[in-house]
Amino acid sequence: MKKIINYIMFVMFMVTSPLFANDIYVTQSGASLTLDVLQDGENNTIGNSTTASASTGATTSLNIDQVGNSNVIKYQINGATYTGVINLAGNSNDVDLDIGETAAATGADVDIVGQSGSDSNVVAATVDGTSVVLTITVNGDTNNYLLDIDGNGDVNGHTLIHSHTGGIADVDITQSGVNDNMITLTTSGDNANIDIIQRD
Repeated sequence: MKKIINYIMFVMFMVTSPLFANDIYVTQSGASLTLDVLQDGENNTIGNSTTASASTGATTSLNIDQVGNSNVIKYQINGATYTGVINLAGNSNDVDLDIGETAAATGADVDIVGQSGSDSNVVAATVDGTSVVLTITVNGDTNNYLLDIDGNGDVNGHTLIHSHTGGIADVDITQSGVNDNMITLTTSGDNANIDIIQRD
């Protein structure tokens, strides 16, 4: 009888234990990719610290929604005409984007949005490409942004639009290349630490 009770308790533990993490790994090459991803829950990943998801080719549209806490996005995009929207609703999420590392992401338009109350998120974005627009809009506290836009300045390259609502933000922005640097920055809240480096 004791063995049966122990077995039932084990089964109940397995059923009632939270099932965390949806893991997605994408490797894609070729033209005209449209990828829409919704992950709802905690500890979900699209790529991870050792294996990034990757897309190579022209005309890539990537839309990712992560709802929940402690989610990870690590994505590499190479090729022209990239449009992406990263939408976060939750805390302690980690977004790492490398765009145009081996093939310039000409005309890239990237929006990273943290919904109201999105706290303690880390965003690291490295972008190489002509006429790149990177927009960060996060409404929350204690967020950390490391943004590097490099290469292919001139004729409307190097554009960053940053909007922050909330306190205790740590922001490091580097824009470099030949001319064309532009930053529009709006910040609200206390104890923001913002460092901007622009080079011709």
